[in-house]
Order: sequence, then structure tokens, then C-alpha cells
Amino acid sequence: MKIIESPREAMQGLELIIPTEKKISYIQNLLDSGFDILEAGSIVSPRLIPQMADSLSVLEKLDVSKTSTRIMMLVVNKKGAEILESYDKVTYLSYPFSVSQHFQQLNLNATHDQSLSTIDFIQNTCAKTGKESVIYFSMAFGNDFGDKWSPDLLCEWAETMYNMGVRTIPLSNVSIEIDAEKISQVFSLLIPEFPGIEFGLHLHTAGKNWKQKVEAAYAAGCRRFDTVLGGLGGCPLSGSELMGNLNTLNLIAWMDEKEIQHRLVSGKPNLWALTG
Repeated sequence: MKIIESPREAMQGLELIIPTEKKISYIQNLLDSGFDILEAGSIVSPRLIPQMADSLSVLEKLDVSKTSTRIMMLVVNKKGAEILESYDKVTYLSYPFSVSQHFQQLNLNATHDQSLSTIDFIQNTCAKTGKESVIYFSMAFGNDFGDKWSPDLLCEWAETMYNMGVRTIPLSNVSIEIDAEKISQVFSLLIPEFPGIEFGLHLHTAGKNWKQKVEAAYAAGCRRFDTVLGGLGGCPLSGSELMGNLNTLNLIAWMDEKEIQHRLVSGKPNLWALTG
């Protein structure tokens, strides 16, 4: 099981701007806690997402000398990937691709063709630097914009990404509630169809029935889960009220109950205390 913790998701949905030094302290504690991957920030417009304006300043101050946790940063265009090219601390470059053209335009002001061009640039950047790409599929379980959606369409996009060299695709619902049956349907199709791709669940949830949703993904073969301490966050550009994310503590409690191994070990910083 891989747990990908995202303080970026938590912070970008807040109205207040957290001081840079507090961000550094908080994220450093997360780095020292044993997560597989930590999404530390993003290279985005400070006008649209002011909470992330200091992401590079935070990144530069993080001490990665004593942690095995790898850092991921989100980019939304070629410039962002180019900026992060020289940052050895960053292992993963993530990019939010939407199955819904409407949401891709709303979220990134980009068409599918423009997004594919950006992903190609990210792939080339990763090839040069030894980094890896993580291409999120938002609106992976349907959408409320009336855009075409089907399991076959997901397969078509997954095949396109695979042919471009993408090997990690987390699936997100962004702003619509989904049920365990839909999660099971999607992962049961994609995981056997594309054994060379690691699919993950980036679950936005209002807190209802999270356990059934996690169990459905796990039963279908998903072993990668994105989480946020306290369940905070969401996409501020979705045009909908933020639904929050899968709470890290809920997932850990469920894994411990099921005796599923993970890398978060005793003796590390108290995650329960960090939620305060």
C-alpha cells in the first residue's frame, strides 16, 4: 500500500494564507512521518491560488537528508515543469488531466490537445532529469457538465497516456459524489487492462461512506491512495463547494484494522497532533 499525503490539497482550499515558516515546519513533520510520497506544493498562478505562491520557497527549505519520503509537486503548464527541472528534491511531477473537456477548460484553461502537449513536455523533462510523471485523471468517474463519459473512454485515455510513457494515473472524482459500485467498476476494468500502469484513488468525499469506497477500490486491486490530514481541501476551481479529501487518519485506522502494512511507523511525529 502506498499513501500519498497532500498538504497542497489541504492548503489550497483555505481562505487564509499560512505563513511560509509554518508551512515548512508542518511539511517537514510530514516528511519525517514515513509517507511514501508527499505532494509539497504546486507551481500555479499566485493570482488564482495565492495559498501556493510560496511553494518554491517552502521546497528550498525542506530537509530531505533523513527521509525516504519522496516529494511530488504539481504543475499545470510547461513553464512549471521547466522551473522544477533543476530541483533534485522533487521526484515526481504531477499534472491534472481531466477526462471532461469542460472541466479541463475550467480548471486549466486548456483543451485536451493543449494538455497532451504539456504532458509530452513533462514526459521529456522527466526523461532528462530522472523524475517521474503522475498524471491525474479528474472527473474519472463521471461529470456534471454533460460531457461524454464511459468506461471505454477511460480506457482510451489510459491507452493514450501509456503510449506517451505515463506509468502512474490516480483517478479523481473532484466535485461529484460517487458510490462504491462505480469505483469497483472503474478499477476492475482498468487495472487488469493496463498492468503496466499504477492506478490510484484520489477520493474527494464529504465524509459519508468513505470506508465502503476505500474497500471497493482495494478489493478491485488499487494499492495507491491519496490522503489529507483532517480531510481538508478540494479543488477551488471546480465551481462547486469543496468536498474535502479522504482523511489520512481514517485510512490508517482502516488499514490497521485490516492488518494491511504501511510505512507509517510508531515513533514518528504524531499525525493526530499535526491535525491541530
